Amino acid sequence: MRHLISAAFAACAMLSAPAHGQSIPETLKQTGTSEAALKERRNAWTVGVAGGLMSGTYMIFANELARALDDGDNLRILPMVTYGAASNIDDLLYLRGVDVAVTQSDVFEYFKNERKISNLNNRIHYIIRLPVSEVHILARRDIKSLEDLRGKKVSFGPAGAGSSLTGTIIFQRLGIEVEQLNVNEAAGMQKLKSGEIAAMIRLVGKPIDFFARIPAEDGLHLLPIPFSKKFADYYTIGEFTRDQYPNLMPEGQTKVDTIAVPAVLAAFNWSRGSERQKKIERMVERMFANWSKFQQPPFHPKWRDVNLAATVPGWTRLDSAERELQKLEAAQPTTNAASELNREFQNYLKRADSSRDAHRTPQSREALFAEFLAWRDRQESLSARAEPATEAKPAVRSKSRK
Repeated sequence: MRHLISAAFAACAMLSAPAHGQSIPETLKQTGTSEAALKERRNAWTVGVAGGLMSGTYMIFANELARALDDGDNLRILPMVTYGAASNIDDLLYLRGVDVAVTQSDVFEYFKNERKISNLNNRIHYIIRLPVSEVHILARRDIKSLEDLRGKKVSFGPAGAGSSLTGTIIFQRLGIEVEQLNVNEAAGMQKLKSGEIAAMIRLVGKPIDFFARIPAEDGLHLLPIPFSKKFADYYTIGEFTRDQYPNLMPEGQTKVDTIAVPAVLAAFNWSRGSERQKKIERMVERMFANWSKFQQPPFHPKWRDVNLAATVPGWTRLDSAERELQKLEAAQPTTNAASELNREFQNYLKRADSSRDAHRTPQSREALFAEFLAWRDRQESLSARAEPATEAKPAVRSKSRK
């Protein structure tokens, strides 16, 4: 009995004793600091970044900007979950606290030509062109082509998502009228399986687990979107392979063609010398200085597809980003590997259809370069399979402005 009482007193003593195992983070120790000073310090170098839907690639980009660039009170990136890439331009223009946004090249054109936003070219500039996002159109197996969707119900994703705008543009340009619904991917998948809708659209960087994990017995597949001159202004060539989506390939096919939309890291063009302009400038400087971080795991592999010098048709690059790019190019002249890539591309162009070459525009050149990179990756993949002992050659992007 005495032993039990002693044990009970010992347990109580342990519960009441101060905990020394956990240390308080330094960021929470603010002894002697006034609340006014603390508030000022916390907000001095904070940049709000509109990302996108929680499950999308654009939100991953925003989160990883914070992971790579956060530096206490010297710089803090606040990623924001939003309604999607299309509405992010609205947020950049009108939502308090938003300085930077991840959006798409075709969204800018919509706001300029359809919404008629005044002076848009001067109000919003771009920092860098981000990797492309592929247009995924998931349909029942009885739907063989986009034409088969005419007059049928199709989910374009939530209103404000990139797919809601890009999907509309695709069907308008092809002259195919469909009945548009705007529901999230979970609801869209449920309606697709039940037969309530014929297809659903999502615009996201491939591969994405949501599609890769769809079982074959669901009877769904990805519809092809052939690239044509109708899409040569803002879009590039894309494709899905059986390796990426093994259960969504039509019988006997190893790949499905699609189109892809370049993503853009955009910024509000605050007046030079203003507080918010200085914040964005610091973020841009840190991003270029720490670019090597984005090229390594655990960061999203699509960062490795970014060509910092790539331009965005119809957009103006932010002054601070242009300065950082020029410094980077001066410090790192074109490497032999980049020169070799450029030579390979020129040879690829010579093999291209002469009629395409005769009417080449900067936009179609971008599409051809994307097509070339996809072809090159396939060739390297075949070589790697043939020689498994050989170390894979790292992907190189030319610094020349395509």
